[in-house]
Amino acid sequence: MSDGVLTSRSVQDDEFAVDGPAIPLGSSDEGGLVTDEANFPAGGEVIEPGRALALADFTPPALGAGERLLRLAYRMGVPVSALASPFRKQAKPRLLATVINPLPGHKVAGTALRAGHFLVHGAKSPIAQVEFAGAARLSPPLEKVVHSFSWLADLEASAPREAVAPVAEQILASWLNANPQMPARPGKGPAWTVANAGLRELNWLVHAPLILSGSDKVLRARILTALADTARWLDKNVTRADDLLGEVTGWCGIVAAGLLLPDGKPRRLFGEAGLIRALGELVGDDGGVLSRSPIAQMEAIALLVRLRACYQAVRRDPPQALETILALLVPPLLALTHGDGSLGSWQGGWAVDGAEVGALIAATGVRTRPLRDVRQWGYQRVAAQKGILQFDAAPPPLAKHARSGCASTLAFEFSHGGHRLVVNCGGAAAAGGLMPVRLEQGLRATAAHSTLVLDDANSTAILINGKIGSGVSEVEIDRRILTSEKLGGATRLEASHNGYVGRFGLTHQRILILRDDGTELRGEDLLIPAGKKGKNGKVGFAIRFHLGPGVEVGLSEDGQGVGLALPDGSYWQFRAGGGQVTVEESIWADGHGRPQAIQQIVVSGLVSRGGGNFAWLLKKMG
Repeated sequence: MSDGVLTSRSVQDDEFAVDGPAIPLGSSDEGGLVTDEANFPAGGEVIEPGRALALADFTPPALGAGERLLRLAYRMGVPVSALASPFRKQAKPRLLATVINPLPGHKVAGTALRAGHFLVHGAKSPIAQVEFAGAARLSPPLEKVVHSFSWLADLEASAPREAVAPVAEQILASWLNANPQMPARPGKGPAWTVANAGLRELNWLVHAPLILSGSDKVLRARILTALADTARWLDKNVTRADDLLGEVTGWCGIVAAGLLLPDGKPRRLFGEAGLIRALGELVGDDGGVLSRSPIAQMEAIALLVRLRACYQAVRRDPPQALETILALLVPPLLALTHGDGSLGSWQGGWAVDGAEVGALIAATGVRTRPLRDVRQWGYQRVAAQKGILQFDAAPPPLAKHARSGCASTLAFEFSHGGHRLVVNCGGAAAAGGLMPVRLEQGLRATAAHSTLVLDDANSTAILINGKIGSGVSEVEIDRRILTSEKLGGATRLEASHNGYVGRFGLTHQRILILRDDGTELRGEDLLIPAGKKGKNGKVGFAIRFHLGPGVEVGLSEDGQGVGLALPDGSYWQFRAGGGQVTVEESIWADGHGRPQAIQQIVVSGLVSRGGGNFAWLLKKMG
């Protein structure tokens, strides 16, 4: 099977019993553990097998012969003036309409700008000390904010236009002075990546009233010229983006320019075809972007929402394919929300605040429910009253798609109500704000996720620049519903990966069972020999459960359990059926990507290379 393939198998009814000896679990409050399916007879629903990761298929809008010829001529390099108005003088740069910004920024960050600082993931950087030319590299998050001009939305949200426009003009003038010429192609500094140039073009157009309403006519002319020049640069270089999301960003800038700059019809037609093709390559059949990153998913949605606002400004309907893709992107993102609406921490992301996620979804106008079984994107979701379980049941993204690729296969997050009990550290993509850059590699490691680790080794190799190497190439997943007259219902997830087969000859299998009342999560981690004969010797293992913020912990007297007191006053108990249970320090990236100190439960010991199994229970008491 090829790298990065997610498969699924249907288990026969008699296979529901967990391999290896089960640990007896009662429902009493005395800390006993549950057996796996002893109380849930077989015969539950079998979810149909998933298919290999497939790209979504979208086609450009249907055009007449004349428009097709126009698009072809523009793609071949015929000047806009020769296509749009061959017998008129070239139109002067101007804007054809004013866009209403559909996505307000962050007021706190905008207030910091007015006070003279960029505020990115909690870190302040004086504007006067920022190297706009890119000679001295900034931290990646700050670099993106500065050169994409995403800060314009924050500034706009902080005060009336007349109060913030001078700040915007001053920063923009400094940027233009530092970047007087465009390079022939991308690679000459962070200002001229396709992603930053495309987002900059889009932000300049969406926030034009903020940067073009001043009395300085010379600056206004420079900005309009920069808009036209950047659009032409994108025309030539859009396919040289670092990744697919960067290319999609570049195409959005091209289409927006085609809508809002004079004589833009050829550019718009050219851009629409390229954008829809690139989106088809970026998005899987179930709507998840191939980087498997919820942050990238949000970026893709935000791009289309802003681009749609550009269509609305000129009173044109966007191609139906764009609306279809937007509707496809929303349900997978919702699958990674917890009870308070905030995001789980996956593939370098952080626990983005529920209000921010909600505002983005509201701006799409898409009304839908979360996908519970995102086969191609790879995240399973189980909602059980107040309990929400998220489970990574897929290989990491391929290196060409990864931005902050993480070795998180078979990790999970679990929340109850508005409180997170088990989390992943998250925040690798925010490293460079208050989250130190030196932690970026560690935050992408298997140990930074709530799953099993063998010999402190990553299940998939973590490389530099957000890329990942060899490791997990195949995951098997089975999902079914269990029923019991005595205990009610439950959802059972079983998955396994081959990331440790090459080094240790062991397959990691994880079984999770969440009862329908959301108060009991039972799990078992199994290590199964990949060959007919297990290898000799032993290897160290650690099963990590990173705990949510504000959770107070206390070890039980017998050393096999941990009491968990949540901020809402509820009390949970964690019990393990083997290994040594300890409590250690950990770190978690909050809703703004800032580091917060948390704790983690670690079940550790030595396991035979012939295999082993470790059961555990997380249960609400009282």
